[in-house]
Amino acid sequence: MTQRSYPAAVDVAIVGSGPTASAYARILSEEAPGATIAMFEVGPTVSNPPGAHVKNIADEQRRTLAQRASEGPGAGAATVNSPGAVKSGERRARPGTYLLTEGYAFAGEDGLPVAAMSSNVGGMGAHWTAACPRPAGKELIGFLPDLDALLDDAERLLGVTTHAFDDAPFSDIVLSKLAAAVDDGRESARRVQPMPLAVHREPDGRLMWSGADVVMGEATRNNPRFDLFDESLVTKVTLDGGRAAGLEVQDRRTGGSHHVAARFVVVAADALRTPQLLWASGIQPDALGRYLNDQPQIVFASRLEGVSFAETAESNCHGGLTRQSGVAWVPYSDDVPFHGQIMQLDASPVPLADDDPVVPGSIVGLGLFCAKDLQRDDRVVFDDDERDAYGMPAMRIHYRLTDRDHEVIERAKSEIVRLGNAVGLPLDDRPFVLPPGSSLHYQGSTRMGASDNGESVCSPDSEVWGAEGLFVAGNGVIPTATACNPTLTAVALAVRGARRIARNLAVTLLMSESDNRITK
Repeated sequence: MTQRSYPAAVDVAIVGSGPTASAYARILSEEAPGATIAMFEVGPTVSNPPGAHVKNIADEQRRTLAQRASEGPGAGAATVNSPGAVKSGERRARPGTYLLTEGYAFAGEDGLPVAAMSSNVGGMGAHWTAACPRPAGKELIGFLPDLDALLDDAERLLGVTTHAFDDAPFSDIVLSKLAAAVDDGRESARRVQPMPLAVHREPDGRLMWSGADVVMGEATRNNPRFDLFDESLVTKVTLDGGRAAGLEVQDRRTGGSHHVAARFVVVAADALRTPQLLWASGIQPDALGRYLNDQPQIVFASRLEGVSFAETAESNCHGGLTRQSGVAWVPYSDDVPFHGQIMQLDASPVPLADDDPVVPGSIVGLGLFCAKDLQRDDRVVFDDDERDAYGMPAMRIHYRLTDRDHEVIERAKSEIVRLGNAVGLPLDDRPFVLPPGSSLHYQGSTRMGASDNGESVCSPDSEVWGAEGLFVAGNGVIPTATACNPTLTAVALAVRGARRIARNLAVTLLMSESDNRITK
């Protein structure tokens, strides 16, 4: 097989290709157009354009192949594709993801038995539900005064809208029933409302899921100084005198190894593999991997009563995104520490009802995500004596639910039954608590901090403490206990880090040009 030509040196090397990695590429393409950028992804390209959501693939067989190709070392294993698998709590991954084979739980601990990852261009952004609620209350990062403006930028990059289902025939029904049960006593911003979604409309009227391709945008794709290398495993970040100097990359097509020098390195490999790469590189601050945070998830389902299906041009299903009842949002509040995502079952990533004939869009899946107590000992650690399927130090997860976590879960179970009855006729007599790790919203493992006090991995600009020029990105950077979907916040933090690099590059390139003029 012909060996690819990797660059000898770039200004910025990005590890990973999900939404936050793509945000770095996009902001740098817009604000540092003279910079050379190389992005490295361990998995293959599974969609066109690269990084597009696989649910936008209309052909079911092609979509299934794209999901299988994203499952890395877990490809071929049974996935959660039936209601029975969910309700029984079987240890299966969702399509497009794969699980750890070992080290996911230890005796006396809850662990994360279904902690999952994806290996493909676009990362988990090729498989997500596109929900982009804003954080509030204790979810907010208090030491970032510009967080609101950064969230605005993240909404722009992701293409977030609250109007995706304005004309869905059952949307108002669901929203009004939920509002009647929830809104009393809530401030207006925390009342039931349409879920902010990263979706967009094609010229033919179809609604499409946003993936990393949307975040990259034309600014990145048309940037002649940007290159994407798929099937490329980064095995080490190199430092020189305490500063990022480049990375070691293995071409998984040929097995060849290469060194790529870089002024700046961004590691955005997800909340488990980002700390893994730092550890393998000898970059091991005490907080690395700690404060690992998942969101306990409770699910339920109800059937809307008294509705009928009206066939319209807008009612067709494309890639799982239908337009009958939409997606409603019950926002988190500090007093009610869970966040609700209520969507028609067709759009849910977790099947909750049997496949008997029903009015399309009338089965509503309810999901509550709970904010968890943050604990320093909830962590992912790495075993240098054992290797994973990629040859990297094996992951070991230590994770416990506290007494308060169990109390919040019980509250959420009661609340989801109440909401299920408010919406319609429940399909079951009790809610189901999904196995730990099901949320896919892992956070905290490379957490941001206001100062280098040993309790964080990176600065408010996402630069790793003690490693100048090395940045981390992804949900793992979020330092707070959240209940809302974290992607919007993670992209917002990536925007901040990318702008820091852009400013530094502007100074560096200006100095370089000045030196060249003096030399001449």
